[in-house]
Amino acid sequence: MTGVPPGGPPPTAPGGAAGDPRTARTRARLRRALLDECAERPLEEVGVAALVRRAGMGRATFYLHYPDLQALAVDACAEVVRNAVDALHAWRGAPDPHVPPPPLVPFFAALIPHAALYRTLLRPGGGGPLGELLHRELRERSRAERALAGAPAPELIASAVAATFAGVLADWLHGLIEDSPEGIAARVWRLLVALHRLPVI
Repeated sequence: MTGVPPGGPPPTAPGGAAGDPRTARTRARLRRALLDECAERPLEEVGVAALVRRAGMGRATFYLHYPDLQALAVDACAEVVRNAVDALHAWRGAPDPHVPPPPLVPFFAALIPHAALYRTLLRPGGGGPLGELLHRELRERSRAERALAGAPAPELIASAVAATFAGVLADWLHGLIEDSPEGIAARVWRLLVALHRLPVI
């Protein structure tokens, strides 16, 4: 949470070089098709046949890039992880616990249209494949930036930040925490700032 501009490439799926434009276009079409399918039905009701038909490609192409629909779903939702990590670090100077970073409210609001899909991959408490990815990416970003700033206990605080945010996000998506995007952004931000300010030594 030092506000350093985001860096590092996004997660990639198997099946082709990440820098290949054709691979990128194919995966983008499959991700878009999955999100469109999941806007109409739960992930567990989506089949590969319907997905590739919507994407305008064959089953063999799908399996060249993804082993199964869950792997595609995690890749389709990986942007959520990148957006979350970036939103939590989009500030400069000393963090104000009463003023969350500007992208944090839009981040929560943007989850609502595909909330059913995210709930499938992000279980209450922050578990599930999307939760594990979010925890790993956010923990590493927080640890690296805290270490760079010379703050104490970077591993401990980074783990606490990642677990707290993933858990709150998951429970909010599952309706265990009732709040608006504005409200949950403000409350979770205060929690995270408090964690960073804890006297741990």
